[in-house]
Amino acid sequence: MISRFLTLLFLTYFFVSSAFFFCIAATICAVTAQSDPLRKKLHAFACWWGHHYVLINPLWKCRIEGLENIPKGASVLAANHQSYWDIMVLYGISVPYKWVSKESIFNIPFIGWNMKINQYVRLAREDRKSIKQMMQDCRDWLSKGTSIMIFPEGTRSVDGELGEFRTGPFKLAIDANVPVVPIVVDGTYQVLPKDAKSLTFRSNITVRILPAIHPQDHQSNLRVLRDVVEEQIRTNLDEIRGRGGSRERQLSAGIGT
Repeated sequence: MISRFLTLLFLTYFFVSSAFFFCIAATICAVTAQSDPLRKKLHAFACWWGHHYVLINPLWKCRIEGLENIPKGASVLAANHQSYWDIMVLYGISVPYKWVSKESIFNIPFIGWNMKINQYVRLAREDRKSIKQMMQDCRDWLSKGTSIMIFPEGTRSVDGELGEFRTGPFKLAIDANVPVVPIVVDGTYQVLPKDAKSLTFRSNITVRILPAIHPQDHQSNLRVLRDVVEEQIRTNLDEIRGRGGSRERQLSAGIGT
């Protein structure tokens, strides 16, 4: 009961403040559109706006590690996806990038409108035409030196565990000849599991940014690149949770014995 009351209180603040902050975002867009066509200043404000929702609750202890691993220039930022709360947490990585997000989010008042003016990339799942357009939009941004933030699983985890990675993000990296930056997120599933009706207001959240992996390091092999990034994220997720890494998993499954 207390959790639902706090959730209602938080959501009230979330939507009221979003209306206020969108007005500021729209003003920034209007003032800087000509001088800042990549919307870097607008995105920097969006990062502050989004991440401040994490910071206002001291019981969401959020730690971001490895910011120095993000290279200068364009890259594909590939993060695992535990919860909608990943978005607010990953806004704490305040570098220029464009989100790839499902199309329906763009229709949400204020939040979705902010995504539109930031020129983030929209995607209608299972729609081949939309997927093709999304890939082209991402290539265009990468060619302009702007990174792409994407979830290779394609959807939120149903149980907090890592799902299978799709090849699209890694094809983007190969086509644009840019590195992939693996990003591990943990603790957000506890805040807002899939299909949950209320927030949990206590969680230790970790974002771990791993060293960039260039496609050429793996002969630009699409599946190898995907598997290497997935395994690095899986191993680090296990480490954050205090579980055995890939070798221990193999042994427990009878592989390599």
